[in-house]
Amino acid sequence: MSLFPTRLGWCPGALLVALLTAALFAQAQAQAQSQSQSQSQSQGASASASRPDPLDAQVRVPAVTHTSALSGYRRLGEDKRIDWKEANETVNRIGGWRAYAREAQQPDSAASAPAGGAAPASAAGAAPAHGGHKKH
Repeated sequence: MSLFPTRLGWCPGALLVALLTAALFAQAQAQAQSQSQSQSQSQGASASASRPDPLDAQVRVPAVTHTSALSGYRRLGEDKRIDWKEANETVNRIGGWRAYAREAQQPDSAASAPAGGAAPASAAGAAPAHGGHKKH
């Protein structure tokens, strides 16, 4: 029995792709190392003169400034709160949850129209299909 990759169920091109990928990574890594060495040699003397020593505790550093992420926060206006009974009566008047379901199914152009408290024409005078809530 041969141990050739195609006998193990491998695609013959997969081995070639893996070898080429490894070679490209090795070449890129060698090139990056050579570039970093050449840059460090060219900046060696000038970098030490322009930058302060990080181990020197007496060196002067710029003042630290902090700007809060919340500094530009604007509080929204107070929401008009209504009584829960009034909210329930409004929902019942416009047709209950079915009115909201119809509104959600309408195209965007109809949904962007001003609501103004107007109920859909089909639900304006119609009672809910389940008979509504009974007051005891």
